[in-house]
Amino acid sequence: MTYEERMKEILEAYKNEELDANQVLEKIQNAGCEDLGFAKIDHARTFRQGFPEVVYCEGKTAEQNALIMEKLSQSHDNILGTRASTDIFAAVKSKVPDALFHKEAKLITVERKPLLRDIERKIAVITAGTSDLSVAEEAAITAEIMGNHVERIYDVGVAGIHRLFERLEAIREANALIVIAGMEGALASVVGGLVAKPVIAVPTSAGYGANFEGLSALLGMLNSCAAGVAVVNINNGFGAGRMASIINHMR
Repeated sequence: MTYEERMKEILEAYKNEELDANQVLEKIQNAGCEDLGFAKIDHARTFRQGFPEVVYCEGKTAEQNALIMEKLSQSHDNILGTRASTDIFAAVKSKVPDALFHKEAKLITVERKPLLRDIERKIAVITAGTSDLSVAEEAAITAEIMGNHVERIYDVGVAGIHRLFERLEAIREANALIVIAGMEGALASVVGGLVAKPVIAVPTSAGYGANFEGLSALLGMLNSCAAGVAVVNINNGFGAGRMASIINHMR
């Protein structure tokens, strides 16, 4: 039974005078948060934010991730786990048979009832280089499972800027842009200066020593002279995909 179905059942019981107001409040409170001892699952997040709680898998044991995702899958049709390994996925798969693993993005997804995607309002995910693909796929798949049409525009960094100009029409057609770059992070400023759409910049740790594992790209993006560029944390493809989804769904 999904969280929504459980809420309707409680409200029907109240309507039929099978529960009083205090019992309804108690049941809603218990239904909204499930205590596993090591974790408290927020089942009501989909009501507040439009998508269920996303599981950050890194730092948890395979068994903990498996139980959390099993419980989520019992109440929600579409769920997402980030920063997952093959070992974590194997444990989740044993509990949630229809789970899928996206190895490059390090994501686990369950998508039983795909959310409607408006093909006229798309998100463009743009990378400077092939080394940024893992972060890009984390952003793209996150946005897709949250109900967005995504166009991938990869390997168009400033070292060969003509590649970017070849895709400029498609870039300008997007409703929100995610720009992912390592090294000095210049691509976000270039794209930001060419479009009238929000640009979510994602610095990556791709680069040699003076890149400082993404710090140089982060500072470069934060200091962008292009208006309309906002920056998420280093390698945070999920955060960018989520933010782009919120922007894309606004009317």
